[in-house]
Amino acid sequence: MSVGYSAAYWWGFTPWKKAGRESRASFDVMLELEESERGPHLGRALDLGCGTGERTGHLVERGWDAVGIDNVKQAVDIAVRRTGVADTRFVVGDVRHLVHSGIGSDFSLVLDVGCFEGLGDDDRALVAAGVTQLAAPDATMLLMSTSPQRSPVRSRGASQEDVERAYAGWTVVSAAPADTSGMSRGQRGSSPTWYRLRRS
Repeated sequence: MSVGYSAAYWWGFTPWKKAGRESRASFDVMLELEESERGPHLGRALDLGCGTGERTGHLVERGWDAVGIDNVKQAVDIAVRRTGVADTRFVVGDVRHLVHSGIGSDFSLVLDVGCFEGLGDDDRALVAAGVTQLAAPDATMLLMSTSPQRSPVRSRGASQEDVERAYAGWTVVSAAPADTSGMSRGQRGSSPTWYRLRRS
């Protein structure tokens, strides 16, 4: 996956960034729900597969102590240059090996936008194990994934059952269609879904 994403950043082909910008309002609604339940002290947030850091920086602006991790160095370099948010920290690292990546622990919020869906079953289990080990006891995860795909040129996708199998120590408390503003016709047809999980 990193080779493909590295090439995409090199050529400037990043359609997921447009979709992220245009769906910001719906993302904020989810954050507002989480923040209203936590009160003024939001805690730490982890952005898995943070890319160029738009969502990581947005979390910091909203009061989270956020860290972004991505294994594509080009993306992380852009994130460091463009965010201008001094408290944001970005790490070049593998989401399958979170515990030894230097990102810290005790995360109250974990964000995964399209990272989980591109991994195989074994790698999903590794990510979930790392997230669980580093998460706070009352942590929430917001995970967005498209539905399972058979296309060789698209991300693998994931069902709710796939999410629940990997995150066995968590409970899916809601699953809702994602805002498809800014997505291509193919992306909209893949039924992207936001899953909200709480650590059991």
